[in-house]
Amino acid sequence: MRVLGIETSCDETAAAIIERFENEQGGVSSRILSNVVLSQIAEHEPYGGVVPEIAARAHVEALDGLIAKALSDADMSINDVDAIAATAGPGLIGGLIVGLMTAKAMAFAADKPFYAVNHLEGHALTARLTDGLPFPYLLLLVSGGHTQVILVHGLGHYERLGTTIDDALGEAFDKTAKLLGLPYPGGPAVEQAALKGDASRFELPRPLKGEARLDFSFSGLKTAVRQTATQLVPLSDQDVADICASFQTAVADTLNDRVKRSLNKFLETYPDKEKPTLVVAGGVAANKVLRKGLETLCEKHGFDFLAPPHILCTDNAAMIAWAGAEHAARTAPDNLDFAPRSRWPLDSTAAPLIGFGRRGAKA
Repeated sequence: MRVLGIETSCDETAAAIIERFENEQGGVSSRILSNVVLSQIAEHEPYGGVVPEIAARAHVEALDGLIAKALSDADMSINDVDAIAATAGPGLIGGLIVGLMTAKAMAFAADKPFYAVNHLEGHALTARLTDGLPFPYLLLLVSGGHTQVILVHGLGHYERLGTTIDDALGEAFDKTAKLLGLPYPGGPAVEQAALKGDASRFELPRPLKGEARLDFSFSGLKTAVRQTATQLVPLSDQDVADICASFQTAVADTLNDRVKRSLNKFLETYPDKEKPTLVVAGGVAANKVLRKGLETLCEKHGFDFLAPPHILCTDNAAMIAWAGAEHAARTAPDNLDFAPRSRWPLDSTAAPLIGFGRRGAKA
């Protein structure tokens, strides 16, 4: 099965084509025929963050060309595609409309089945695209918009064990970088500055550490960074490096504490699982310090650690095409009147947390 995927949920415009195979034992394998991603970092850098209107316009300008390139790279025409999948949420509504309407138009014109994909499900299933990982497994999603631990029971069956009650981790990195005068995007800038810093200089909080609940919180840590920096103004380069190192260490300690409890929860749910696996996805998964800490944690508790290649951890269309292919193998296509959703929780049964508002969780 060959599926064209389209991703426009935030500040990357992407198109990809994947091929999905299934053997008699129920295992899956894949081949990425093309994967084109156009980043909008340059457009948003002057503002220190993503501007929704700019993002939507950039998607409009770039998407048709990227789809044509994805087809060309795969040496295919639209007639050779078996289905078309597009991110329908969660995300910035303007961008979602661009990708979703384009996918619907192509599906209608070419008489192809259409699949509306939850962006988070794309991340959740990426380990099956890259490694053919069987269900169940544990997913830690850490990105600019999401910080969640999800128990992936099977296709369409996701249990949210924990989520952030305020800022996503990637957002905390970006805001810390902006506060310290570092360039956008903040994650790589903070990691680079921390290499020259003393992580023991500042004692920053570890939010929710030790609590039984499996949720995350980063707003208090972000505030502590602001207070520390304010006391040192004007900041020297060494001050910035030391704050970044201290911040990164606090994040690593917090992640390890939260994830450790989630590993235990997984073992309680699946005590007979021979090779339990923690999958880490999202842009923040590229941070070497955080990644090393999680690898060590998994080794200590008997879990395999799996992080897809960086290009497939950040927003991309290959994961959307794959999620579409997984559903195409088991479920009926979606109707062309499927509406974009700025909020679309992967686990629709999870109770909303304080701070989510009347409309509930964004994701």
